[in-house]
Amino acid sequence: MKRWLSLAISILALAVAPTTVLAGQDSVHFGPISSGSTDSGTCRPVWANDTYKRVFDAATMPNLDGTYNVTETFIAGRFVTVAGSSPGACESGPDSGGTIGDGVTGSFSGNFMIVVSNGHFDPSATCESGCDTTADFVATVYGPAATYDIPSFGFTYHANGPDLVQREWHNASADQGGNFGDIRN
Repeated sequence: MKRWLSLAISILALAVAPTTVLAGQDSVHFGPISSGSTDSGTCRPVWANDTYKRVFDAATMPNLDGTYNVTETFIAGRFVTVAGSSPGACESGPDSGGTIGDGVTGSFSGNFMIVVSNGHFDPSATCESGCDTTADFVATVYGPAATYDIPSFGFTYHANGPDLVQREWHNASADQGGNFGDIRN
């Protein structure tokens, strides 16, 4: 009985133990990489200044059409508003349209689904510096001739402040739910 119990435990341990992929990886993880940028709303080029960390999961093998897929995730995002039109001010709907004051703070997270063309994955690429924008990452990892498109994106913003009428805005492509909500006074 002890022998069967020991054998059963060994088999169970093998079944639930994590596996290691020894053949080539399908993607490589880069980051987190500290970054920052201005943030555009639906009515104006800058509604906030953002700081965040970028994480990239980059395909090592091309799709059948020669393109590569990359997921760029934005984590630990923080924003500070610039007074003017609210980020969703030019959207239609009952919860849009308005203004936002200067200095409202909040947090956000989101992602870009990136399709890289005209490049080749460089297995020796590193992002110790020079990968703090999407364009820099693509050039570093897929080569300077590589181009990219962002067909899908989604971000959720949460604002702080007692004088806000709305505190949450979703800025997204149609496949990720589209824009809705707002952050406004």
